[in-house]
Amino acid sequence: MKHAGVIRRIQVTEKGTALAALNQFLLEVHPKANKLEVRQAVEKQFGVHVLAVNTMHYRGRMRVLRNRRTAHDSGWKRAVVTLKAGERIESV
Repeated sequence: MKHAGVIRRIQVTEKGTALAALNQFLLEVHPKANKLEVRQAVEKQFGVHVLAVNTMHYRGRMRVLRNRRTAHDSGWKRAVVTLKAGERIESV
């Protein structure tokens, strides 16, 4: 998988802000990307040193539409990336 397609966006959330104090950052990544691909993409795109990558899958939810039909949201994957002390990922 190409490095450009691995990282979808930086997640700016309350949990992510709390983790930033521990040098950990939340990223939404491609669902088929593995930890090694996430590590390489972060190091190449942001120019930082990654110590660890933890990933988790989020299943898409069933939604009920106005006309009582159901729809299924697509699932997504989150990565918690731990960086070397003193390095940061700046959100754009």
